[in-house]
Amino acid sequence: MKKVFLLSTDHLENGLWFRDLEDFKVAMNYVAILAAQTPEVIVLAFILMSNHVHFLLKGKEEDVTAFVERFKARYSLYYRRKYGVRELLRRNHVDTQEIPTGYNGKADEKEAFEKAVAYVQMNCVAANICAHPSQYAWGTGATFFNPSPHGGIPLSNLSARARMRLFRSDSVDLPEDWRVCEGGYILPSEYVDIKTVEDCFRSPQRMDFFLRNSSKAKKRIQGDQNLPAFRDQTILAAVPDLCFSLFGRVSFSELTASEQAEFARQIRYRFSADPNQIARVCGISYEQAAHLLDSF
Repeated sequence: MKKVFLLSTDHLENGLWFRDLEDFKVAMNYVAILAAQTPEVIVLAFILMSNHVHFLLKGKEEDVTAFVERFKARYSLYYRRKYGVRELLRRNHVDTQEIPTGYNGKADEKEAFEKAVAYVQMNCVAANICAHPSQYAWGTGATFFNPSPHGGIPLSNLSARARMRLFRSDSVDLPEDWRVCEGGYILPSEYVDIKTVEDCFRSPQRMDFFLRNSSKAKKRIQGDQNLPAFRDQTILAAVPDLCFSLFGRVSFSELTASEQAEFARQIRYRFSADPNQIARVCGISYEQAAHLLDSF
């Protein structure tokens, strides 16, 4: 019997899943490919964050687990080829929770499903990346109750070479009418079960209510709203230049202990980064980042 599951990977403490826009686009297309290749699994919602991902999937537990593991394996291979990093996600644990659906008419179970959708959607807001999920491209943030969905172009309009660039393979078989957005990835609306999600919420107003009242929304409200937020990728791109301008070296690993402490302080001052973000962009543990900041 198919059930709904929320699958969440552990946060990478000292690194990033996605270092630049290309990484996000590749991962978005991998989700689309797996959705097409795995019809026994229904994608309800998902989000790709800098150092973790969330999927809300419907299917047998072994099938949804295999879906996420295949995604991790495929993306890890791409990451290894691009950055030379081996086994990025081999030990990255996936937490799996069964989510009641409310199909039996029980209001509390229906709300559990709605809360799960809101939890996934609001990750980007909780991270201070955007003010509303619809502004975040890497997932289903703009997929539901969207009166002006992105048009895109059908795959049938693309040449074989263009498809090769898009999917990094010449053996990907997807429906010809699936659309590619201007950003260079298959639109989630082509493979996400929008109807099930919208039928559950019934209206955009009800969805917005759950978004505003999700645990992720409360996390943002409780945070310091006066600090500007920068994406991990923005800071990561600035690291080599900042290292060179301050110390004449191009990577954090080349710095002495005292220089690393000063660099961490500069990252915090220039980008309002907290120890968690400093750890991710510098490739160190939270404890190391906190120690560097405490050195001053």
